Amino acid sequence: MTSKEVLARLTWMGSPANVAGMARFGITPKSRILGISIWELGKLKKEIGSDHKLAQELWASGIHEARILASFIEDPAQVTERQLDRWVKDIDSWDIVDQVSALIAHTPFVMKKIRQWSKRDGEFVKRAAFSLIAELAWWDTRLTDADFEPFFPMIKAAATDDRNFVRKAVNWALRNIGKRNRALNRRAIAVAKEIGKLDARAARWIAADALRELTSEKVRARLNAPSRTRTI
Repeated sequence: MTSKEVLARLTWMGSPANVAGMARFGITPKSRILGISIWELGKLKKEIGSDHKLAQELWASGIHEARILASFIEDPAQVTERQLDRWVKDIDSWDIVDQVSALIAHTPFVMKKIRQWSKRDGEFVKRAAFSLIAELAWWDTRLTDADFEPFFPMIKAAATDDRNFVRKAVNWALRNIGKRNRALNRRAIAVAKEIGKLDARAARWIAADALRELTSEKVRARLNAPSRTRTI
């Protein structure tokens, strides 16, 4: 499919009612938004397959859903660091951050981008760093406990950021690390308690929410299961 054909298809799939519904979840990008669900975009992804050139063209369109679809069909092996820096500057909504993170996590630049973006001021750029940590903690079984240790100072440093989409991503990163195994659960709980002592409303919320889940019976049962290797 050409970019013209895909964009025409996306326009046809759009729903003004869905746009209003998305706004209630804080999805209010400055770019054009059509109101297409992730599920529908996923079906279109299966039709298209992997296409680096098309992904570039869809991202350049500036349309919200076209950019999400671009991240779905992009080939991680062909992504460049320059491309990631350009894309992250364009991001104007939390949902694009989280969808693009699934792509970035499979590139060789993920660790570098986490370090860099965790220090940035932009709300969505900073969210991207912690969304990536959460992504890696969720599925990457190649990483050791030691690989996650450098993330804790980043999480603690960002825990005083009161911006909604940053603090939620910081919390998400801490919870996902803590659900990975028993050792990281203990470490994440200790860090959450340290964060809770910080003089910031965001830090207190992050700590309380993380501790609520990480000390829950449900999480403990999963971590203590004999066959358990990671969070499901």
